[in-house]
Amino acid sequence: MRDAVLGDLARRVVAECGADVGLVGVPEPLPGHGEDGEGMVLRHWAGTRSDLLHDVAVPAGLGLGGRALAERAPTWVPDYRAATTISHHYDPAVAAEDLYAMLTVPLMDGRTVHGVVYASVRDVVPFGDVRISAVDALTRAAARALAGAAAWSRPAPHPEQGRSEQGWPAAPVRPSTRPLTPREHEVLRWAATGRTNPEIAARLGLTCNTVTGYLKSAMHKLGVRNRTELALAARESGLVD
Repeated sequence: MRDAVLGDLARRVVAECGADVGLVGVPEPLPGHGEDGEGMVLRHWAGTRSDLLHDVAVPAGLGLGGRALAERAPTWVPDYRAATTISHHYDPAVAAEDLYAMLTVPLMDGRTVHGVVYASVRDVVPFGDVRISAVDALTRAAARALAGAAAWSRPAPHPEQGRSEQGWPAAPVRPSTRPLTPREHEVLRWAATGRTNPEIAARLGLTCNTVTGYLKSAMHKLGVRNRTELALAARESGLVD
């Protein structure tokens, strides 16, 4: 589920925020890099022309993204190559992609970082408030989706429990599923992997409107409200792996 959310985040940074390249680094321990090996690996991307920024390991503190990871704060430069406030360990890959302006925003839950989002432009431009706010809004939405997925994956209290120890009403049990048609199941399976509607339509030889219709029907049958909830319900119900 996390991969679907973060993959979609990288694509939306390009589609909705005026970026040429969107990347998302996923925190992973990097043995041999510092005392605690804190770092991340660039696992999701959109708009890249080569694979030089794919699956790149970034220790905390190195490059712009590593700095955002270490400082738990957004960082940006109008010209990555000329910047004097960051290390330049990744200059060959950045130059190969012809990138200049770059913004990085940590994907936060409290003080825990679940990823770092990159928005890069193939030009020397200042990152204005509008673009920064747009990337930040997408990042916050992804953080909420991940938090909701984690909460949803916890076992629901038995109805007889009534209220939790904190006094909040027990979470309702999700509605039971109704059978999906073979086409709904096929579209749902691709949506659960993070594919966009146009990608699903191209793969299955359908129109985007038809794919949207199948997804809406599946959501109604599963009693969910959005794609994130749909993918979770499908996995928990055994409809997809």
